[in-house]
Order: sequence, then C-alpha cells, then structure tokens
Amino acid sequence: MYDRELNELLCRIAAGDGAALETLYREMKTPLFTVIYRIVGERTLAEDTLQELFVQLWRSCPAPQKPRAYLFAMARNLAIDALREKGDVDAFDEASEPAAAEDAVEKLDLDAALARLTSEERQIVLLHIHGGLRFREVAAIVKEPLGTVLWRYRRALGQMRDYLNGGMK
Repeated sequence: MYDRELNELLCRIAAGDGAALETLYREMKTPLFTVIYRIVGERTLAEDTLQELFVQLWRSCPAPQKPRAYLFAMARNLAIDALREKGDVDAFDEASEPAAAEDAVEKLDLDAALARLTSEERQIVLLHIHGGLRFREVAAIVKEPLGTVLWRYRRALGQMRDYLNGGMK
C-alpha cells in the first residue's frame, strides 16, 4: 500500500470512518505484526501491541506526510514500550520463538541469523525489509544518520549471509 492510499485511509479514519480502519488493518496487519513480533519475540504480546496500535489510530489519527514510515515507527515504539512494561528491555537481543510457517527449517535459520544481529541492526533490517521503508525513513525512525543506517544494514546482511552459508556457528 502506497503513501497516498495510506494517507487517504488515515484521513478517513480521523473523520470516524470505521470501514477505513478495517481496510487499513486488513492491508497492514501482516507487515506491522511481523515487525512487532520480531521485536517483542512473543506472539501474544505482539498481537496485543498490534491491537493497541490500531486502537490508538482510531482514537487519534494523525495525517503524517509519510504515513507508511509513521505506522512502522509507531509499531516499533509500541513494541519497545511493551517490552519496557513487561520489564524485559533486553528481550529484543534474545532469539525469538519462531511463528508457524510453511518451511519451518528455513524460518528457524532466518530467525537464528536475525538473532545474531545487534538490536539496532535488527531494527534497521526489519524496518527496511518487512516495513518496506526507504533508508532515509528508517534513519529518521531510529534517529541515526543515513550513512550509519546504510553501514549497519550492509553489515547486518553480510553477517546474516555468512551465518546462513555456514560461516558462523
């Protein structure tokens, strides 16, 4: 879903259009849930956090210039807040339990490769790949210079590639 379509939906939600919220949920629940789940590492907490995101949108829906980036920043921030509430701020640095998937072995390998990254690297990879955000948007969300984000992203992909190719155990 593109920014223009998202912006239109957010404006309709701000005007109290429940159908627009339902459409936004249907279109964005999977990528938002993926980012949240990868941060919190617990399915139930991720589902609750995703629900909180949509409740907050319904209560007070902004009209940001970059709605896609806004939604993923919101998802990231709510996920980190959920970890803090749980008292498990370092949980993002631990390997997460994999969700059910068609190819469990491949999913386990990818989860293990992601778990080897630092928290910052993992957030950058997830926001770019699962969130579909541009690097400038990711840099704004994680509050890092663009060059640092690009460097961490390339480094993270190299580490994941090495791990998946059997280079690191």
